Amino acid sequence: MANGENAGSTLVKKRGQYRWSDRDYKRRMLKLKERSDPLEGAPQAKGIVIEKIGIEAKQPNSAIRKCVKLQLIKNGRQITAFAPGDGAINYIDEHDEVVVEGIGGRMGRSKGDIPGVRYKVVKVNGISLRELVKGRKEKAVR
Repeated sequence: MANGENAGSTLVKKRGQYRWSDRDYKRRMLKLKERSDPLEGAPQAKGIVIEKIGIEAKQPNSAIRKCVKLQLIKNGRQITAFAPGDGAINYIDEHDEVVVEGIGGRMGRSKGDIPGVRYKVVKVNGISLRELVKGRKEKAVR
């Protein structure tokens, strides 16, 4: 049984140890994304709107970004989601069922000048928010 510095078994063992220095490997093996992610690894999730809020943009920009606070149906967690589009917030009311997805920032973090917001609204009551904003579709009256 060879056990030198460059013997196959030694190299395999060391490679296994050194891989834990790699941040992505460690996160993947310990399933840290699935544990910390409110969507639990899913690309999209449904939630019920709790309230509409305005979030101030980070420096050097000056604006109030229109967002909604919502409670996810699958696990009851509360998250904040951005409503993209001019006047899009007017099509979202409290107690509406919305579909959210990641906002597309760096590694699941927030994007641009909106602090602490990682998700965006895609659909409202089953109708695409983009279609509503462009005026192609009307929101169903319940």
